[in-house]
This record gives sequence, structure tokens and C-alpha cells, in this order.
Amino acid sequence: MVSFVGADNLFSVRVWDLPTRLCHGALALLFFALVLSGQIGGDLMVWHMRCGYAMLSLVIWRILWGFIGGYWSRFSSFVSTPLQAWRFSRLPLDEKQGAVGHNPLGAWSVLAMLCLLGLQAWAGLFSDDQIATSGPLTALVSEAWVERATQWHTGPGKWALIALVVLHLGSIYWYRKVGRIDLLRPMLTGDKILANPAPDNPAAGSHGQGGGAGRAPAHTGRPAHGGRGAPGPARPGSDRPSRPMQRSDEDKSPW
Repeated sequence: MVSFVGADNLFSVRVWDLPTRLCHGALALLFFALVLSGQIGGDLMVWHMRCGYAMLSLVIWRILWGFIGGYWSRFSSFVSTPLQAWRFSRLPLDEKQGAVGHNPLGAWSVLAMLCLLGLQAWAGLFSDDQIATSGPLTALVSEAWVERATQWHTGPGKWALIALVVLHLGSIYWYRKVGRIDLLRPMLTGDKILANPAPDNPAAGSHGQGGGAGRAPAHTGRPAHGGRGAPGPARPGSDRPSRPMQRSDEDKSPW
């Protein structure tokens, strides 16, 4: 949903639906709980395994939600090619501010995070610390596979995830301090403030790149200063204003 929010011609866009935000927050909490419980060990390994089950369940749910969820949560709205990500990385900062959902670089970060989280949780099902804790599926595979899964789970898999999370947090900080782009608030509130509403045609660009690309269909609301059915902004390439601002079918959800 897009709403006109003031005299500065800014628009509030509902980018992240509630299920996506709750999943994002739960994944973050579970990640830190898993790292802490895994490092301490002992009796906390019971909770380590429980958190691992929850993590794997959330990753599977997020993948499914990437196909059936809100527009901006769907993979089809933000997944990009390596070339698109490279081109986006070379854009000036002011052009990157036009991205609505995940930009092409952020898209690859999301995919990498889901893959690593899922692989780490899956490896945990086959891991054995040779002390007191073993995954529930260790009896189904050979000792060689258990050893490989354990080595990955306690070594490269863990450190790759920690590095990716540090990079993720560092990118948020860099965008906020250097680029003056707040990525955290939209994930908390669901809304992002833009200088322009999303265009009517979702194919008007590609994968959330700057310069108005990759935005959703006209998810629109009423201007704060106008009456119901006030005309929207002009369509690209047309002198006629777009249809009155309405909520689209894609955005008809309680979130």
C-alpha cells in the first residue's frame, strides 16, 4: 500500500508484510541463540537442538513464502542476475535510493543467508559431538557422512554464517551512515518512505534497482491532503494522470 504522507511529496510504501517481518526477527533471535548455546554447550545443547529445528522450519517457511507471500517478499520481485548485481554496485548512492524492496546486492545476500541457514540446520540433524549430543538422523547415514556433517556444522558452516551476518549488519550501518538510507526501520515497521510511488507496471524495471526499477504495481492509498479518488501521479510516457489511487489486489491483506 502506498500513501501520500506530506507536503514534501513523499510516499509511504508498505514493503514488508507482517509474516516477513516476524520471520526476519525470529531468524535473527534464533541465530544468536544457536551461536551462544553452541559455544557454551552442556545442558544448553538441548535448547541448541530445539532452536535448530525452529530455524530449519522458518527457512522452509520463508522459501514457501517467497512464492506465495506479499509482492515484495516474493523471489520474483527481487532475485537478480550476477550482472545486474554488478551494475547496481557501480551506481552512485543517490541512484540506489530508488530501490523499493531488496536491491540486486541485497537479493544475493538473502539467497545466501537462506541457503547457509538451511544447510547448517540440515547438517545439524546428522552431526554428533561424540560427547552427549547427536542429531536425530545420525543413525540413517554412515559414520563417514556423520563426520562430514559434523565438521561442516562446527567449522566452515558456522563461520561462513557468522561472516555473512557481520557483513549484513555492516552493510546496514554503512547505508545508514554513508548513504543516508535507513534499511532497518522499514523492516521493523513494514513501511518505506519514497520520493515517488511505485509505477503501475511491475515490469517497468528489473529487480529493485535504482532509478525506479523493479517496483510493484500501483499499490496506492489516498493522499493525506486530498479526497477519495484523487488522481495519482502521471504514468511514465504519458501526459494523463494515472487512475485514482486504490489498493491493488496484490496488497489486499491484513498485513
